[in-house]
Amino acid sequence: MEDSFNVALQPLECRQPPLSSHRPRTLLCHDMMGGYLEDRFIQGSAVQNPYSFYHWQYIDIFVYFSHHMVTIPPVGWTNAAHRHGVCVLGTFITEWTDGAKLCEAFLAGDSRSYQTVADQLVQIAQFFHFDGWLINIENSLSAVAVQNMPVFLRYLTAQLHQRVPGGLVLWYDSVTQSGQLKWQDELNEHNRVFFESCDGFFTNYNWKEEHLERMLGQAGERLVDVYVGVDVFARGNVVGGRFDTDKSLELIRKHGFSAALFAPGWVYECLEKSSFFQNQDKFWNLLERYLPTHSICSLPFVTSFCLGMGTRRVCYGQEQAVGPWYHPSAQETQPLFGEHKLPGDNRGWVKVHCCLADSWHGGSSLLLEGVIPPEVGNIAVRLFSLQVPLPHKVFLSLVYKLEGPTDVMVALELTTGDASSCHIGSISSLNAETGSRHRPRPLRVPPTKLARWAGRCGQQLSGGWIQRCYEVNMRGCLLRDLFVNLSRPPGSQEAESFICRLGEIQVVDANSLLAPLPQVQGVTVTQVRWQQPSSEVEAPSGHLRLSCTLHWSYLLLQARCFRIYCSERRRGRSASRGLPGPEKPMFLGLAFVNQYRVVDLMVEAAGPSQEGHVEFLVEPVPREGFQVPQAEWGRAALLYSAPP
Repeated sequence: MEDSFNVALQPLECRQPPLSSHRPRTLLCHDMMGGYLEDRFIQGSAVQNPYSFYHWQYIDIFVYFSHHMVTIPPVGWTNAAHRHGVCVLGTFITEWTDGAKLCEAFLAGDSRSYQTVADQLVQIAQFFHFDGWLINIENSLSAVAVQNMPVFLRYLTAQLHQRVPGGLVLWYDSVTQSGQLKWQDELNEHNRVFFESCDGFFTNYNWKEEHLERMLGQAGERLVDVYVGVDVFARGNVVGGRFDTDKSLELIRKHGFSAALFAPGWVYECLEKSSFFQNQDKFWNLLERYLPTHSICSLPFVTSFCLGMGTRRVCYGQEQAVGPWYHPSAQETQPLFGEHKLPGDNRGWVKVHCCLADSWHGGSSLLLEGVIPPEVGNIAVRLFSLQVPLPHKVFLSLVYKLEGPTDVMVALELTTGDASSCHIGSISSLNAETGSRHRPRPLRVPPTKLARWAGRCGQQLSGGWIQRCYEVNMRGCLLRDLFVNLSRPPGSQEAESFICRLGEIQVVDANSLLAPLPQVQGVTVTQVRWQQPSSEVEAPSGHLRLSCTLHWSYLLLQARCFRIYCSERRRGRSASRGLPGPEKPMFLGLAFVNQYRVVDLMVEAAGPSQEGHVEFLVEPVPREGFQVPQAEWGRAALLYSAPP
């Protein structure tokens, strides 16, 4: 049961092109200060200025690396990557003398030894819902052990493919077929046997262009299964690295190989933390032309642009808690970031970046800053690449606000695929170079059954936010891109500056909003522990520390997450400090599985002949992105009394 907290909620989202396509891929190998830092806290932490990765649209494979022999990716990384259609690998590593002994123990015996290790690795990936393994043997192998290594790899790969859909096993360039630890910096006759026994090969980093040229003959038709390693720290005799990593990518793509970017957290570890977001955006913008994006291809598509961190928590415009927080599982689908200049005299430009200063839902929003030059009527900013077959009727929603005095108008736009098979109803079409671009019709009077989803449509909301809702009726169409269009007011002849903050975008199948919403059921309270506060400073007199585990039933595939609250019943006098009455439950945290661990909650101690009462509430957050009324939340009460 304790391990089940680490199981990823988010299944690997459908994406186009699929990972199995022959397009060169991009692998990110995350190695930061030994691993398992703030990301190890399953229910989040209150850390300031944590590392966050959000350029997911450029990434195909994410590897979590550490020097533990069996490195299981923290569940927050798996949830965030899967939400973006990125597969996640753990690391199996052996090193030094102890590593050689371990390899001898499971590889130098009969087949049962290495098959048992492989079976356990497959079970771990299957149980925790990640997608495979990077195998990194950083020690020499005996003659028997190295002879069994390809057999072990073939068995592991076959078993993983059977039990983990889309599973991958990759081999790191370290040991040669003679058993010698000797990095080759290329795929060649000394290590090809390992490449032929699994799904891909991750080269060491000290290569030159002649290594790439030689590999063309070694890889055959599997060029994209060779991941050429790039050490972003630029250690050793390497091409590029740091802010010159584009030089590495240019050569790798020139020869048609995939790329493996090792430790791009360099921008966080080695540069000023106060400029982290600017440095991370600069790093990935320099690589953009060498990193093909992949597209999301399923509905509902809902994002508040939350990075899974912030300086406060906001729930649909209402401040929920103040203070730093970090919870990678809470990261929502991220857009295409960047800075773009318009053709012409370069007076028109737009920059897209994340911002923690304000949010509609979560801890951050998306900031669009720019200038519409006099000769241009509008700027359309492409935020998401999609490949979604559209149902007959779709509802879209945009939550935004404009900063400062401006008359710039904001609208949501979309592009469709092949216009020959796409029938559009009730929407004015705008010309585009390929396909068609459409500005949807505003949804003015939502159907009664959609009242929850569309309850805020067209309204001025708290904090200056505005929500616009749209109805799209199409047949045989493929949704291809989502844009935000910023246009100058009618009659304006001047350059128009704008700062537009986006709080949420939703694309929802209308039929999904007609289905009944499942209920949170069977909330139970177990593993209860009571403790006295250690001092008056920790808690006022007459209080106890309560820890317990909540469990409930809910169809996980229909939930984005769960919000957990508590309320303590008043007993004829003012409420305890910091504990609101039942009319306003206190927010405790987020859950991404059907359980939550309450830790050291301060509650009033029950006096003589009195009964204490704490109620826990579980709010489901539907994938379609609307708020469930409190009366429909799951709940369980804990009654307690003083010992006799």
